[in-house]
Amino acid sequence: MPPRTTRTRTVTGPTDHVVVVGAGLAGLSAALHLLGAGRRVTVVERDAVPGGRAGRLDLGGYRFDTGPTVLTMPDLVDEALHAVGDSLRDRLDLLPVDPAYRARFADGSVLDVHADADAMEAEVRRFAGPREALGYRDLRRWLTELYRVERDAFIGANFDSPLSLLTPQLARLAALRGFGRLGPSVARFLHDERLRRVFSFQSLYAGVPPRRALAAYAVIAYMDTVAGVHHPRGGMRALPDALAAAAADAGADLRYQTQVAWLERIGGRVTAVRTTHGERIPCDAVVLTPDLPASYRLLGHQPRRPLPITWSPSAVVLHAGVPRTWPELAHHTIFFGDAWDRTFDELTRRGTLMSDPSLLVTAPPDEGQGMFVLAPAPNLRTGPIDWERVGPAYRDELVGVLERRGLTGFGDSIEVEQLVTPRDWAGMGLVAGTPFSAAHTFAQTGPFRPRNLVLDNAVLAGCGTTPGVGVPPVLISGKLAAQRITGQGAGSRRHLPLSPRAHARS
Repeated sequence: MPPRTTRTRTVTGPTDHVVVVGAGLAGLSAALHLLGAGRRVTVVERDAVPGGRAGRLDLGGYRFDTGPTVLTMPDLVDEALHAVGDSLRDRLDLLPVDPAYRARFADGSVLDVHADADAMEAEVRRFAGPREALGYRDLRRWLTELYRVERDAFIGANFDSPLSLLTPQLARLAALRGFGRLGPSVARFLHDERLRRVFSFQSLYAGVPPRRALAAYAVIAYMDTVAGVHHPRGGMRALPDALAAAAADAGADLRYQTQVAWLERIGGRVTAVRTTHGERIPCDAVVLTPDLPASYRLLGHQPRRPLPITWSPSAVVLHAGVPRTWPELAHHTIFFGDAWDRTFDELTRRGTLMSDPSLLVTAPPDEGQGMFVLAPAPNLRTGPIDWERVGPAYRDELVGVLERRGLTGFGDSIEVEQLVTPRDWAGMGLVAGTPFSAAHTFAQTGPFRPRNLVLDNAVLAGCGTTPGVGVPPVLISGKLAAQRITGQGAGSRRHLPLSPRAHARS
């Protein structure tokens, strides 16, 4: 199949001055790539600090990350900084996280997940025997090849129609069974059901149970378990702070505590951004990073879709300031319940709380950094739970579950805390009360995901559009939005980075 040469659509007319709405990771990535292409950039942000969903909380002397808690694919950060002649090395102090996470199972077994191939093979052999260790090596090779195929043609590409998929990579992805289902695909390599969970649970953050998710989304497991996990010294807040500082140094006008009220339009063009302060900011193009419905409301434009958008499950998060730690905990620890398929049905179909919870606990090693307990939960449309009433009781249930699973004395050790429920996410303006936006169903993947070029000169970025949810995809979304405006890279496929360690050891 010959490569397609059709040029990707770009913003028409002048693009000298671009206003980016939102200083989250997507907006800052877009701003840096636009600045690097010679555009004048104004960033408006409703909060007093950058970060967006990569938020922060200071409570009782403790610091909390309220969004993502670790960084994968840091080369994407370096790429955004490099656009303005800057570098990750000069802006961030990244610490490797090893193990990437610790899995604790209901039967009492424990598995540490390492990005290093030899270390992980040895750990799998200890945990489940030599046959599974060989299966892990084969799985690792498959994950790496899957990422190599997807990184440019799918993850790092703008789409104008399903015809954009007609590339040689499509045939290679099909040959890799990327259009099969994730759960059965992982099961081809691993027989131990516990190991299968470790390499497939990530699809929940894409909004789809492993048995229904496309195998192509195994690239999320690649990012965690092959490319490696990092933690910025000082917490994840250091990442948006670094990106914002680099953008300001490169000439961006960053305006915090500035909320957009509406957009002036002439036909299909946005001509100015109006703020709630009454300020008018003329522009040649605009990048919008709020949640999809909020962006569409600002634009006064609702793209037509054959099916309504399906939203991902949500999460309950307990931020807990504790003056101690437990030997059972790594930086990231997943406490798997015994139930598996039933749990996904509860979250995505029945709209009920997990009857046998699987929980993620983050305990960063930074002094003063608080603990983060995440429990997946139905979004408000799937499960309209009265969180004002249920929230406090569910908090007590989560604390009790963790104590029964080894964190003895956890509840009595909490000095300060804050509980975040789907109701709170909705109060932040996130549709259906989920921070994970549109689910990655087949009908919302690649060219079927909400498009990022909406009007003649209005582009979307963030987890609701291409390519999707997670820190690496969101950083890529900012780059793709910039390409829609500048035209740079729109007609070609620039390679996304492959971890040198993964390349050498896969």
